Amino acid sequence: MDNRVGLPRRLLAMAYDGLLMFALLMIASALLIPFQHGQAVAPGNHLFQLYLLYVLYLFLAWFWVHGGQTLGMKAWRIRLVSDDGKPIGWTRATLRFFLSILSWLLLGTGFLWSLVDREKRCLHDILSHTRLIKIPSPSDLLKSSQSEQATEQENTKG
Repeated sequence: MDNRVGLPRRLLAMAYDGLLMFALLMIASALLIPFQHGQAVAPGNHLFQLYLLYVLYLFLAWFWVHGGQTLGMKAWRIRLVSDDGKPIGWTRATLRFFLSILSWLLLGTGFLWSLVDREKRCLHDILSHTRLIKIPSPSDLLKSSQSEQATEQENTKG
């Protein structure tokens, strides 16, 4: 079974996570209002921008390190693993986070790389030695099991 994750599935999971991250950024921003005497943070405040970037980093990296799946990835049955198939740690999650920003800064070409890579990896996957894998659905597992049983029965008849 092919467990590589193509660009459409990856983008759908990102869209789902994007909604969650938008809500998270709204909450993170609201938490600062009491410290601003009820006023909004001034536009162009670089410290505020770094704070929001850190919030996004914690959201993504925590999910990647603890189970390899954000909520969007879970909905689309995708898991992040290292090239050797093992879970990733904080160092690799941090590297992947900043390299994925680079993939966006290259006008998305880092993501489009998955269209030409035979393993469907994006630029940040390659550079961080990670990959996304499809998690089979329960019905896929059942079909696979039934197929194996049928093959086994044919082999025992012959």
